[in-house]
Amino acid sequence: MDKAFHFPIPTIDWTAVLPIAIVALTGMIALIAEMLRPKHINNRIVGISIAGLLLAAVASILQLQQPRYLTAGDLLLRDGFGTVIQLMLLVVTGMTILMSEDYLRQKRIPFGEFYPLVLWSTVGAMIMASTTNLLVIFLGLEILSVSLYVMAGMSRSEEKSEESALKYFLLYGIAFVYGATGVLDLDYIGTTWLHHDPTSRTLLIFGLGLMLIGFGFKTSLVPFHQWTPDVYQGAPTNVAAFMASGSKIAAFAALVRVLGAFSALSDYWVPALSVIAILTMFAGNFAALVQKDVKRILGYSSIANAGYVLVAIIAFGKDRNLGYGTVVYFLLSYTLMTVGAFAVVSLLAKNGRESTRLEDLNGLWRRSPFAALALLVFMASLIGIPPTAGFVGKFLIFFDAVKTDLMPLAIVLAINSIISIYYYMGIARAAFVADSDQTEPSSGKPSPAITGVCALCAAGIFAAVFFYTPLVGFLNSR
Repeated sequence: MDKAFHFPIPTIDWTAVLPIAIVALTGMIALIAEMLRPKHINNRIVGISIAGLLLAAVASILQLQQPRYLTAGDLLLRDGFGTVIQLMLLVVTGMTILMSEDYLRQKRIPFGEFYPLVLWSTVGAMIMASTTNLLVIFLGLEILSVSLYVMAGMSRSEEKSEESALKYFLLYGIAFVYGATGVLDLDYIGTTWLHHDPTSRTLLIFGLGLMLIGFGFKTSLVPFHQWTPDVYQGAPTNVAAFMASGSKIAAFAALVRVLGAFSALSDYWVPALSVIAILTMFAGNFAALVQKDVKRILGYSSIANAGYVLVAIIAFGKDRNLGYGTVVYFLLSYTLMTVGAFAVVSLLAKNGRESTRLEDLNGLWRRSPFAALALLVFMASLIGIPPTAGFVGKFLIFFDAVKTDLMPLAIVLAINSIISIYYYMGIARAAFVADSDQTEPSSGKPSPAITGVCALCAAGIFAAVFFYTPLVGFLNSR
């Protein structure tokens, strides 16, 4: 006699998934608008995209004070950390879209499909930040990555096989973790460590190692960092801005959740990640010293900053009482600095070409005084000069490292901050050097949209210092 199998339908709290759903739907509407648009006119699509992001941001803000809870069959999580990360992703996406239209026209690649692609990539990033299920994290990574592949190749062909192969280390690691524990939910994986035999523990350690390789590639940690400067240089500047900020925010958010669940194994991963953090900081900064291309410098800078974030995560892993504040605050400051810097670099696109050598910034202070001043602010914050958000972010990481007996990491962070002064000031100096002998300026005046992005980023760098106490206090209380 046949038996009937009844699969319970999971209860879904649609308010929890509303921000993700709004962004996904906005991408669909933007794609339809792209099919109906006049040729090379994307203003309508930009407006639709920004409106959808604003609506999703409102939906996220309304959930900031709600308690932590799981929904959709425990596959999606709503908590303060995930909500703030989602808001950061929405802001990054909005600024990327605002800076894109004028840049894509100057590059003569005004493809309207860029906008739905960046929205769907944001959906993947938001999913990664809003789950404790390992397979859902991987699903979010796939959605994020597939869209990025297409966007990165808008102006040139890029070899993606390396990333496609390495990211599957994450999937292999998930398989080993599931084999060792029988669960995929991070809330339960850590507790199984105390109740398993040595063989299962070995599988768990091996699975975590493979997962860290996958995350290491996505966050540009040594020795998985080689792709970063090449892709940033070859990809359109607006795409590089999103990759350097939005993609990394999502990957680090997922890494924080994974390492938090594996806190029982901290004796294994803290020493390993400490070595990786030191190598990442030195590799990024020393390589940046000899670069002559602005986008490659920013690429290596992102590697060094990944090392700084990793120090904060290691400290949090050693003492969960520190809270999420330092990690999120530094990611916020890094995002504002990086997106703003790439927005200024996008001005170097003209008549279908884009020269991003340091000397191509020469004379920017005469043609676009505000852009040059904004670039100076971004570089000062990346160095860590007070009173900027970059200074506060690095100070918080240094303080957490000292508090958790990670003095070697604190010292290395301080040394690398000093090393970075040379190339960050080199970028700022280039913008204030007179024009070289050339028939036409290498960069024009910024559009109102790019000016707005620079203004938002510069204002955010100082506002983050002013609102430091309530922001970090809120995050540490979640």
